[in-house]
Amino acid sequence: MTLSKILSVMAVLAVAALFACAGADAAFAIGEAANIAGASSAPLIAAAGVAATLTRGRKSGGGDGGEAPSLADLKKQLSEVVAEVKNFAEDVTKKMASGAALTEELKQKADEGLTTAQKLRDQMDEMEAKAANRARHGGEAAQKSIGQQFVECDEVKSFMASPNRQGVRMGFKTLSGLTPAAGGALVQPERLPGIVTPPVRRMTVRDLLAPGTTSSGSVEFVREAGFTNNADTKGETAASAESNLTFSLESAKAVIISHHLNASRQILDDAGQLQSYIDGRMRTGLALKEERQLLNGDGTGVNMEGLVTQASAYSAPLTVAGATFIDLLRLAMLQAELAEYAASAIVLNPIDWAAIELTKDNEGRYMFANPSQMTAPGLWGKPVVPTQAMAEDKFLTGAFADGAQVFDREEASVELSTEHSDNFTKGMVTVLAEERLAMACYRPEAFVYGDLGRVE
Repeated sequence: MTLSKILSVMAVLAVAALFACAGADAAFAIGEAANIAGASSAPLIAAAGVAATLTRGRKSGGGDGGEAPSLADLKKQLSEVVAEVKNFAEDVTKKMASGAALTEELKQKADEGLTTAQKLRDQMDEMEAKAANRARHGGEAAQKSIGQQFVECDEVKSFMASPNRQGVRMGFKTLSGLTPAAGGALVQPERLPGIVTPPVRRMTVRDLLAPGTTSSGSVEFVREAGFTNNADTKGETAASAESNLTFSLESAKAVIISHHLNASRQILDDAGQLQSYIDGRMRTGLALKEERQLLNGDGTGVNMEGLVTQASAYSAPLTVAGATFIDLLRLAMLQAELAEYAASAIVLNPIDWAAIELTKDNEGRYMFANPSQMTAPGLWGKPVVPTQAMAEDKFLTGAFADGAQVFDREEASVELSTEHSDNFTKGMVTVLAEERLAMACYRPEAFVYGDLGRVE
């Protein structure tokens, strides 16, 4: 093969590769390359096809490590590079046709054009793949946990970066319903067979009550204390019977639930550890104490008056021969219903709920649970909330959403400070979590509290 033929083959290969990098298919790349180079023989076209196919299939992870521009910018840059390379290829072809030699400088320019086009194409492929992945996974607006919101707050970032740290505070909407947020996928996920069912979220006492907010330190409400119903039939000219309603003014004070932890100053340099502290310790601690107050607060001192202290004592509305503690719970629900409020849930200690789940019939079969299935706790068609805030062998049932309401006075907040005790000399930082809330029990008779009689 003559020198001119060899140079023609090189030109066709370069041009075909450039068009393939720009996104053209092999057939288009071959045709354009052959037209530009003036190549018509079968060997040249075949060589161009090989070059176009190989270059098109080469998709290594590109990028120069800098911040990627938008997809529109990349397309514009790629079009400009392709136009420049096409002009360059036409110029080379003309020089080759006139017998000029292909210098090292021209080869270097061709390599630079190919490299630039390939990088742009790789960046476009990466951006398109990320966009498709976001679309499949519902976008990037995942719900963030309290800890993640805290460490991503601008004020907290400034505090952590400042050499003169004193204190920073951030408030949050609510403690319930927040889950840790997951990071975005770096690679395309592998689809596994089957369906992984989510865990059943544990209900809390707060979840059962009606939500509310207040801007005051206490909530006052008028409670119906009694109703005497004397409604009756009467003659046309007879006087109507008189019924009677009595009311009482009640007040529910907002209580403060707060705690703090001391940690090493190095936690300020580790956002992940700080988030773990807030989510795993501070938030959980507030929620646990809140649940105990909602149930068992005695109303004295700084405590709220809980549901247990205000509920009606259990009194069986009817007698059932050989009644078990499961029957007793149904009778307690009936007692609430007879007070005109249908029971909506049951609160039990986890030990008592486990005893119910383990109940078997005469043939050894579980009556209320299937060990091979994951189901939400429930009994008599109502959800069960197992919580250690309820004493063992005790129960509470009633119309939770209708009979009581939680009012958030100050939603949960987190503060960081180095100005506490001897933090400065010990190189420590204090993390403080705090909330303020009140609970109004409108109808105490809507709740029934009693002893299961399971423990002697």
